[in-house]
Amino acid sequence: MFFWRHNHPGYQGSTEIPVAMLDYLAVRLVLERLFAQKLCNQQWQIAPNLDLLRWYFRRRRSEFMVRYTLYNRRLPEYLTNRAQQLVSRIPIASEERPMWRQLADMIWTWRQSPTADQPEGYSVYRSAWPLFRLCQHLGICADELRSIECEPLASIFDTLAQLTPHKRGYIWLQAYERHYREQIFNAIVNNEGRGRWKTRENRPAAQIVWCMDDREEGIRRHLEAINPQIETLGAAAHYNVPHNWRGLDDSEISSLCPVVMVPTHEIRELPKVGEEKSARERSKQHKRRLWLKDLLFQETRRNLLGSTALMTLAAPGALAVLAAKVVAPLKLGQLSARLRERYETPVTTDLALTAAPDAPEGSIEQNRLGFSDIEQADRAEAFLQNLGLVDGFSRLPIIMGHGSSSENNPHRAAYDCGACSGRHSGPNARIQAAICNRPVVRTLLRERGINIPDDCWFIGAFHNTCDENIDWFDLDKVPESHRQELASIQQDLHQACHHSAHERCRKFFSAPKHPGLKQALTHIQGRANDFSQARPELGHATNACAFIGRRSITQGAFWDRRAFLISYDPTRDPDGRIIERLLLANGPVGAGISLEYYFSTVDNEQYGCGSKVTHNISGLFGVMEGASSDLRTGLPRQMIEIHEAMRLQVIVEQSTEMLTEIYLRQPPLQELVGKGWLLLSAKDPDSERIDVFYPDKGWVRWQGKLEPLPSVECSADWYNGQMDPLTPVLLKQPGATDHV
Repeated sequence: MFFWRHNHPGYQGSTEIPVAMLDYLAVRLVLERLFAQKLCNQQWQIAPNLDLLRWYFRRRRSEFMVRYTLYNRRLPEYLTNRAQQLVSRIPIASEERPMWRQLADMIWTWRQSPTADQPEGYSVYRSAWPLFRLCQHLGICADELRSIECEPLASIFDTLAQLTPHKRGYIWLQAYERHYREQIFNAIVNNEGRGRWKTRENRPAAQIVWCMDDREEGIRRHLEAINPQIETLGAAAHYNVPHNWRGLDDSEISSLCPVVMVPTHEIRELPKVGEEKSARERSKQHKRRLWLKDLLFQETRRNLLGSTALMTLAAPGALAVLAAKVVAPLKLGQLSARLRERYETPVTTDLALTAAPDAPEGSIEQNRLGFSDIEQADRAEAFLQNLGLVDGFSRLPIIMGHGSSSENNPHRAAYDCGACSGRHSGPNARIQAAICNRPVVRTLLRERGINIPDDCWFIGAFHNTCDENIDWFDLDKVPESHRQELASIQQDLHQACHHSAHERCRKFFSAPKHPGLKQALTHIQGRANDFSQARPELGHATNACAFIGRRSITQGAFWDRRAFLISYDPTRDPDGRIIERLLLANGPVGAGISLEYYFSTVDNEQYGCGSKVTHNISGLFGVMEGASSDLRTGLPRQMIEIHEAMRLQVIVEQSTEMLTEIYLRQPPLQELVGKGWLLLSAKDPDSERIDVFYPDKGWVRWQGKLEPLPSVECSADWYNGQMDPLTPVLLKQPGATDHV
């Protein structure tokens, strides 16, 4: 039985549109044409012949859609008016059928728009697609969906309705992070007991301290495979010597410390005794070279007559240099470096490291030149304690700073050391090595329980993460008894740089697909010298997790250059003082790098800075796109194209009780961890147990599915031919039992 509404004087019923397929005028038209009967002007109920109605509207589908939509859906005013005009025409002439078809098409088009289908409730247009996607992700088939009763289905729709775009995005982020977390935790458990250097029962051949930087994970892994007797450690590369640095050729100081710190000490590089004359000559040569450079690049834009003559004279040379840059950038870069070294007189230097006994305390306004003996001992003690390196010293501990060099790159600072405010951390490594070699400092450290053997010699070095070159500091001071061992370590590092370059090539589209080690290193070095290269290196684009603990929990597994590796020995920290210091210092560094890449990836237009190709430097402090735009912040697309946006997963090798105490008394950690900027987990030092911290729940033991990992001979066996991020895998270790 169908019930219809008719606006005649005798109708006294409800004016609400009933649930019906046809309106009154449609029924009247059908009856007039099919039965030739007159209708009474009174309230009535009709039970028409449905077969006849179906027959009529199968031949007039457009008319049916217009009539049905007019009285059972909400239409915009312009469509409602047109529909009412057509419906009011009785009888309907056959020549008006195209008008019905046109209006039906307009209604159908409007219903596909976001503004259509406004009534509350569920409909095919608004509800079918979300339900379909949900069933896809949950693995629900059509038969199972049909069997769901109305009440559970309504609950599903209510849940979907509450999921705003922001909530849905957050859920997907959590799912993505959990997927990666399960892989990491599974690898940690599988690697339990396989990694070396849980203890130092045997004296290492060398100990190399690298920056915690995720880019250094690859070269550390390759170096340990080349020489298993080398122990690698990780720390923030300011190496606990924040200072203002003035190099031999520098006219101004540079702050080499985290951005949240303001140094109160200045360290200078001075010519060695007897090298003063050579230093003066070098200074003149250096200023003359800079003057010539300024003349070529600046004077041509200031003086009309002078610039014309200068450009005419320099044109042949500039053309030759431009052609060489395009055809052979690496060879031109190497030639330029050799010419610069020949032109400027080489000078052996020392550090003005130790403050005068009567020097006043340093301040922000008036820096103290050098550190006092006590300050040096304090900084060396904290540095070694953070590493867990308080005994078992090798004969050659090496402290490795890092930075990046590239051509025509306004974002070069973003590739440098984050712990040194986007600058090179080589001076920090050199300073800390010099401090640890001083007899007076070693005496003070011995009184504090850190006994550095007499045959132990610290060396500072610098790793260029872009071209894989390593520079060494103060080699003239290395004892003769250590030089043969140092030469062997340098050869191992040289091989590791080749392997690191080989692994990095897999991420570059323009790199050779299956390069040899030498070919890979040549390609990487060529990128660093190519002034047209928008991607000299990928920076931190693969960062995803951080490990704070002994090297044994990560050594022996492939982490795909995605992990910050921070050394810490929980057995040397009974009161939690060291881990608290590490969390407060390294937590903001890791979070800053991770979030910088996260926001630049999820919304590059808002939080990033667009394409590097169109950037122009503005005022020597920012970039703008083209010739007219706002100053852009964040990272360019060329640095985040392959980044998987997720929050940093931090795994700490320490008990949950101790971490809880630290968390409760440190507001900065409550801000970082409690508000979800970092994801914190705890690895028990004495077992495979892992606990995950939830700000609203506390610690929850991880009970994920444990799956065995494959084992490969070397890293290249796993990453060869692969460009996408790879899951962890075990690397075969000497004397280790692999889980297969």
